[in-house]
Amino acid sequence: MKKILLIEDNDDLRENTAEILALSGYEVLTAADGKQGVEMALAGRPDLVLCDIMMPGVDGYAVLHMLHSNEALKKLPFIFLSAKSERSDFRRGMELGADDYLTKPFSTTELLTAIETRLALSDQDVVDTPASADEAALRVSFLAFLHGEMAVQDRAAEVYRKNQVVYNEGNRPQSLFFVQKGKVKASRENDQGKELVVELYGEGEFFGYIALMEGGQYKEKAVSLEESELVVIPKAEFEALLRHSDVATSLLAQLARTVSIKEQQLLSIAYSSLREKVAAALLLLHQKTARPGVEATSLSFSREVMAAIAGTATESLTRTLSDFKSEHLIDIHVSTVRILDIEKLESVARGGVMPSQHFLKDRSR
Repeated sequence: MKKILLIEDNDDLRENTAEILALSGYEVLTAADGKQGVEMALAGRPDLVLCDIMMPGVDGYAVLHMLHSNEALKKLPFIFLSAKSERSDFRRGMELGADDYLTKPFSTTELLTAIETRLALSDQDVVDTPASADEAALRVSFLAFLHGEMAVQDRAAEVYRKNQVVYNEGNRPQSLFFVQKGKVKASRENDQGKELVVELYGEGEFFGYIALMEGGQYKEKAVSLEESELVVIPKAEFEALLRHSDVATSLLAQLARTVSIKEQQLLSIAYSSLREKVAAALLLLHQKTARPGVEATSLSFSREVMAAIAGTATESLTRTLSDFKSEHLIDIHVSTVRILDIEKLESVARGGVMPSQHFLKDRSR
């Protein structure tokens, strides 16, 4: 039976949480303050610590520092519990060496999932077991994706209907997603309800890994654009991937590129002309639709999706598409746009190509 030390100065929360843990099959030690918690950790040698941050006297940060200063306890899994949800608080906890961070009020599922994940990873540290076939396949696929190649996941996939929500803004990330078939958009809305598509995910792509690394909550909403098949990979498997130096190094490089891309995207939206933004959006959709050996030029996306990608109003997009049609750059048939001249369309977009388009070109090399 795994032993958990719960350090919490709120009597009601401490008792309720201890009861949940006991009912879930854990041996529970409880402490009402940081000083008592450190003493119990040294004496009781728990398998995991749940600790509040804001406590009188010895706060949670000090508890973590003292435990990690002890040679026998420095690898002890440590999860912060806090009503503070500022990114700076989360960042400070992670920099000090915490393994996870639960914001109050948290659900029973969030609590138990976080504990199970940390204990599973801790067990892997103690027992150096060989990777399972699924883990090895995931590692190969994820590395291929990070290196700009087509990733392949041979697992059972969940079917998402057209316009079905994969996750909502504000949800806590618990999974890594892989697009086995179809397309998914990630978007945000401003205070006026205007949608901006921040990313499109096509077949062979992973998504959701940035939110998993950041912790906290999703900052965007993900919705399937068509009937799609998604492989849902548990958070624990993704975190196990990060134990491999080749995956961690490649992922850091990918994150650096992502930051640069987002900065360029903001500049593009702010300074590119309407024609440049619409042309760039069409090129991006073309790249997302194309498959190896197949030159796709027909785009079956709604005007609303195209406008959200271009960062403009639907009416403005429609007028610009009509201009492009009269210039013989595209043809329009009902809801389908067919690109007639890729080179000229690229020329239009050259002064303000959306950064995601640059990224796709880099990945295709």
